[in-house]
Amino acid sequence: MATKSPMRSSGPFRFLSEPRAALAAALAHWARARQGDDTPPLTLQARRIYILPTGAGVAAAALLFVMLLAGMNYNNSLALLLCFMLCGVTLVSMHECHGMLSGLKLLRAEADDSYAGRLGELQLCFENPHSRARSALQLRAGGCLPGRFQLPPAATQLVRLKYQAGARGRQRIERLELSSTAPLGLFRAWTWLHLPLEAIVYPAPGGTRPLPVRSGDPRQGERRSRVGGEEEWAGLRPLQESDSPRSVAWKVYARGGPLLVAQYDAPAGMHRLLAFASLQSLPLEQRLSQLAQWVLDCERLGDTYRLDLPQQALPVGHGIAQQRACLEALALYGT
Repeated sequence: MATKSPMRSSGPFRFLSEPRAALAAALAHWARARQGDDTPPLTLQARRIYILPTGAGVAAAALLFVMLLAGMNYNNSLALLLCFMLCGVTLVSMHECHGMLSGLKLLRAEADDSYAGRLGELQLCFENPHSRARSALQLRAGGCLPGRFQLPPAATQLVRLKYQAGARGRQRIERLELSSTAPLGLFRAWTWLHLPLEAIVYPAPGGTRPLPVRSGDPRQGERRSRVGGEEEWAGLRPLQESDSPRSVAWKVYARGGPLLVAQYDAPAGMHRLLAFASLQSLPLEQRLSQLAQWVLDCERLGDTYRLDLPQQALPVGHGIAQQRACLEALALYGT
């Protein structure tokens, strides 16, 4: 049986889309080779800023050209004077648009971890060292919605931006685009930032398997009422970054005391074992998604747990640090 050729199956306009994608890739490669990799803190120099007229700028140029022809044809000095004045305003706006980015400082940049297929967050800190404001600034990562912001004179601002997380593992955010169309929208100046931004993409949590029962717990599956999953109250201790908000002694804090955490003594073995081997009937990615869901469920319930992967076993624990360590192990498994 005859099969369709790949050319026909991709549509009649493939010859238009492929050159455009190839041109964009070539321009991106050229810009990266020309600028090199960026490392914060950095100052945007004029040589790395590109500028082109917008649609409104092209229309304004055509209108000025028609006005020039009309003034010359009718020998109208006022029309010519107005045309030259508007040309001067246009040139000044081009200079100002380029200056919106020139000299801008990027102090630091960070990428937060995310889940596969979801939106993660980038955090970039910009500084405006000059005495004029920077307006209509726009920052974009890939095809996500841009982040818009302004910088007053001699100000520093933290900009939060979304990025699209791909498959699980380590993801590098290759390029960011910073642009501005101020002051009149006739020109668009932009630059590319090639930053060492790398995020860990966790498996997308999912699955319907019930949580494993707690080892050594005779009440198998009965939900414990104490925060943290322990049986006997031992006392209070100062709050640490890895502690869950559920374990904070809020009544003590409401009476004016410091932030303390209720500490319990757990009998040995009373934890949930999240074992990779217990999900043999599922494909690899579904196994990892189910384990990620179990990790989040354990944290939601305040249970202690440990993760058991082939050639890697994480110790028993709970809290933000334990959750992050388990999700990172799942994200990097087999990569």
